[in-house]
Amino acid sequence: MRPTPGRWAIACFLGTFLAAAPAGLKGQGADIVLTNGKIVTVDDRFRIAEAVAIAGERIVRVGTDDEIAALAGDGTRIIDLGGRTVLPGLIDNHAHIMEEGPIWQIELRLDGVETRAEALAMIRERAERLGPGAWVYTLGGWAHDQFTDDASHFSRDELDGAAPDNPVLLQFTRAHTFLNSRAIEEIGIEAMDAPWIVRDGDGRATGVIEADGIAAIGRYRPAPPEEIFEASSLAMIQDMNRAGLTTIGGPCPSDLVPRFRQLADEGRLNLRFFCFLPSGGASGTPEQVDALLPRIAEMKPFQGDHWVDLTAYGESVYRPLHDSMLAPVTNPTEDELFQWRRIATEIARAGLPLHVHATIENTITGFLDQIEAINADYPVRNLRWALAHVDQVTAAHIERMKALGMYLAVHTRPTVMGALFNRAHGERSLDMPPLETIQNSGIVWGLGSDAFEVNQYRPFTTLWWAVTGRMVGGGTVLRQTISREDALIAHTRQNAYLVFQENNVGSIQSGKLADLVVLDRDYLTIPADEIKDIAPVLTMVGGRIVFDAMTLAPAP
Repeated sequence: MRPTPGRWAIACFLGTFLAAAPAGLKGQGADIVLTNGKIVTVDDRFRIAEAVAIAGERIVRVGTDDEIAALAGDGTRIIDLGGRTVLPGLIDNHAHIMEEGPIWQIELRLDGVETRAEALAMIRERAERLGPGAWVYTLGGWAHDQFTDDASHFSRDELDGAAPDNPVLLQFTRAHTFLNSRAIEEIGIEAMDAPWIVRDGDGRATGVIEADGIAAIGRYRPAPPEEIFEASSLAMIQDMNRAGLTTIGGPCPSDLVPRFRQLADEGRLNLRFFCFLPSGGASGTPEQVDALLPRIAEMKPFQGDHWVDLTAYGESVYRPLHDSMLAPVTNPTEDELFQWRRIATEIARAGLPLHVHATIENTITGFLDQIEAINADYPVRNLRWALAHVDQVTAAHIERMKALGMYLAVHTRPTVMGALFNRAHGERSLDMPPLETIQNSGIVWGLGSDAFEVNQYRPFTTLWWAVTGRMVGGGTVLRQTISREDALIAHTRQNAYLVFQENNVGSIQSGKLADLVVLDRDYLTIPADEIKDIAPVLTMVGGRIVFDAMTLAPAP
């Protein structure tokens, strides 16, 4: 039986106390010792250590090689880091990762691919491996703008050349989808008269589908076979560990949560998920709001454990105000804001945390107007309410949020969408999001990706963008950059707070869960442009080694 909130809090306290106690007090030595390294703790003093001792799933002590050696016993596994740098496991505060599991082994991911030639070669290879007739598709995480050899749209004929016998569907975030002739034939595009089908001068479909058609054509993609669910999900988790990710916050499909909990109960889940409550966020009419309101008081977060749990209400509150990141401007109506406020008031009355999608300036302003009014009756300061994405958040917004005790989940979609943002928003896109302004404000904030549809998932690409302002492929898309130390804190310790796990993860400290990543180069000293190329050589989650390539990687 999973603990009640009170029992959960007591268990966390006792676990932290016992893990922080000296090994002699617990009557056992360390199970694992990492020694001869550069341990970047990311604690509140950003201390650097040499070694770490781990007992069970938690860190016993962090210190010098000599201090930690004293905790080793006959059965202790000693791992010589050879001078390598160790970071806390990276945390993404908002990513649609659980829902990606069932299709991970089928979908063709183009995250980080820098040339069109390589992308076409990957399409060709996938088609050959799957065989004629099988769909080759990707649902996002890339942009044609990232290709350094040719950043134009994919053409129908070009995709035919790569996979003539397979339907091909390449979704570029939520902006365009590119199809080849087999996909056009299977969907029946030529016979449709929808305005979102781009045609040439002769009326022939070019294979380009505009944003409004994404949902309409998406239903033609075959569902993944049920029998691959487990293997596909576990393969995805291993790739997340390979990238250095150990904890995820964000939306989780309610039908998948029990299945991932089962993996955790069996000791096979190597990625932590802190999910939004099933919130009825699709409510889009006043009648649907009427039906939702009584259910909010019945929602109970924090009934899980440190592998899978439900936390904040999110991501939407009222669906008509779930704004588009590409909208030049938004104009929330009084009625829409009234319905939004009805729901948010019940969330505050129930004492629930909130993590809400807010992208464009006028939407953010409208939400803050409502929250300030709600706060007069139901204070939100201690409820950990956060706005997410916040591409167009301003200094004035941030000051209002600080006064309310709110937080920011900042998302790094410009790593692949920066050029698209520039086409949609012009000069302002270079300050979307305004990282330097956010960092200097003193508000609590963290970095997330919003992967997989609208962004890539690799955390070292995220950190590289935050420090250099560049998107995949090299174009400069952000002028408000921050230091690599501040970026790392936002992707670890501060994200731990945003997923309600600050006592368990986010830094390498006594008592915390042993989630950490060993790197092939030093994040703190390499040239900034090399941050994107960092490769973890060992990832540990809860004291378990879940990815290990250290014997293949030379020590620095």
